[in-house]
Amino acid sequence: MITSDKTMKEIFEAYKSAPKLPPFGIGERVALLNVDLQRRYTDTATFPTAYEADPRQLSLVNELSRTVRSLGMPVIWTYVAYLRGGVDCGWWGVRSKSELALQNVGHGSEQAEIDPRLEIDRERDLVLHKRMASAFFETHLSSYLTFNRVDTVIVTGGATSGCVRATVVDAMSHGYRVVVPEECVADREDWAHYASLYDIAVKYGDVVPTSKLIADLGGLATAELSDAV
Repeated sequence: MITSDKTMKEIFEAYKSAPKLPPFGIGERVALLNVDLQRRYTDTATFPTAYEADPRQLSLVNELSRTVRSLGMPVIWTYVAYLRGGVDCGWWGVRSKSELALQNVGHGSEQAEIDPRLEIDRERDLVLHKRMASAFFETHLSSYLTFNRVDTVIVTGGATSGCVRATVVDAMSHGYRVVVPEECVADREDWAHYASLYDIAVKYGDVVPTSKLIADLGGLATAELSDAV
């Protein structure tokens, strides 16, 4: 096992500056998958379970959402919530009896509410309830992406080391290219955040600046327009 005296942020930044592998890139049709951007994790003024993110995170997610919608491609928002008493939470619901434990996030609760700073198009976007880490687990996400002819999944949200990473691994396993805009994901601990970004970049998908991704999506729009002419 290789050891290092560098921090995980330093290791990730070093890989970014000199990647050893080529990018996967984006395909012809993308979906934007915003994972668990609910107040439990974003509202630091109200919930101790929330964590600090890049201050631009939510505004950049909004910009990405508008961009993907403008391409006529799907935008998806997930949230996690459980029945009263957490009876459908599984083993996640047995480790803590705290009022703030995950199994106590109820449907319709403030903790389950997607952050109001986010711009959801309730007529076009898919709002998807999930119970476990991956957005693919026991949801209809896979068939929804297939119906929309998606070949690339852009993943934002949190936590980077939890639901984001699980969703990224499942997306790649289902045959999708994966892109993670770096400023749009967050975690409680910085070492877990950067370790997960490194792991994703090396194995499962592209981790890129949001500005680059938006530029690449602009190129996708130009290609679609050329094909239509």
